[in-house]
Amino acid sequence: MPTSSTDYKIGRYAPLNELAKLFREANVLYWAKALLGLVYDFIDRAIADTSDPPPFNIPRVRFVEAGLALSYSQGTGKSTLKTATIPHGAFLLEEIIDGEDFTKFIHNMDPDPLLDPDQDGYDFAQFLAFTQHVQYVKTGGLVFISDYQGITKLLTDPQIMTHSSVSQGNDIFVEGNIEKAVSEFERRHVCNEFCKWPGFGLEVLRVEVA
Repeated sequence: MPTSSTDYKIGRYAPLNELAKLFREANVLYWAKALLGLVYDFIDRAIADTSDPPPFNIPRVRFVEAGLALSYSQGTGKSTLKTATIPHGAFLLEEIIDGEDFTKFIHNMDPDPLLDPDQDGYDFAQFLAFTQHVQYVKTGGLVFISDYQGITKLLTDPQIMTHSSVSQGNDIFVEGNIEKAVSEFERRHVCNEFCKWPGFGLEVLRVEVA
């Protein structure tokens, strides 16, 4: 059993296994960007079609820019040439997040905000819960983003929740994809002022009772 901090070591997967895992992480980020973009398209169209603007500000947030970086051997020997097309290392590079305290706003196990109403960032977390509602509706109850975390301008490391019918039950994202979260969304999601604004035309699923 380790007795000091120096006894712990950070392990890494074999390069090809690590690349596969990082590719899935990058794929989640790619789809999260698309789903968040879907929400803003929905918002912008709804506001453009009404004469009465919403009584609240619409936060403008995005996911970090990111990309996969692969390292290869630069040697010239025969053994090196044989493995020149096999990466020796894989890295997921992400845009730096700074300027605010890093916060987890919504956990992948629960569609309700993690923050209490009196905490900074609660209103923003409410907006993120609303984005889940929109994504759920616009994908026919199949998909939404969860595990929202970062700051109020920049998010990272999301999860994509999918219904069991998506990809015939195969997990096309990562281990945090909890199918039960989708099947129970209508029962567990609590609609807030964003969801209930008439201009968006969303069906109110559930309202929190004081």
